[in-house]
Amino acid sequence: GIVSLVSLAVLSYERYSTLTLCHKRSDDYRKALLAVGGSWIYSLLWTVPPLLGWSSYGIEGAGTSCSVRWSSESAESTSYIICLFIFCLVVPVMVMMYCYGRLLYLVKQVGKTHKNAARKREYHVLFMVITTVICYLVCWIPYGVIALLATFGKPGVVTPVTSIIPSILAKSSTVCNPIIYILMNKQVR
Repeated sequence: GIVSLVSLAVLSYERYSTLTLCHKRSDDYRKALLAVGGSWIYSLLWTVPPLLGWSSYGIEGAGTSCSVRWSSESAESTSYIICLFIFCLVVPVMVMMYCYGRLLYLVKQVGKTHKNAARKREYHVLFMVITTVICYLVCWIPYGVIALLATFGKPGVVTPVTSIIPSILAKSSTVCNPIIYILMNKQVR
């Protein structure tokens, strides 16, 4: 899940830097490999600590998957959950919002000089960006809210049944973005 979240943030930065920053085009795949490898390493840095004693893993929800033990009441576990929420949910959302916001601004500026074709492209990019961000938020915010409720709410406030849908939504996020790109990108079609 964290790899997926971080990959979306890296992808948004890649789009932003490709369209706004001047880079020499090259045919090697070092930049892509660095981005993929970096997202996996970043994710490992946040998933290994429970194995070393900073929080722990346990059965999640209906007992169908394993996750961080959200309901642990120790200070170490709570600090890990807060850090995980900030660095693996909030930071990727902020990166995406910044990069896509700057992209929309750039597209809008181009639209002022080239009215018809650029305006159509602007609306297409705007729709694709909004769809991507909304899907990201719809998939991950419920999971984050349930995790925070389990951590900071009254014991038992999150039942196994109420945790199933946010868990499924979070796991489905890896499917949403390829579908969005296939449906909305003319080059892919």
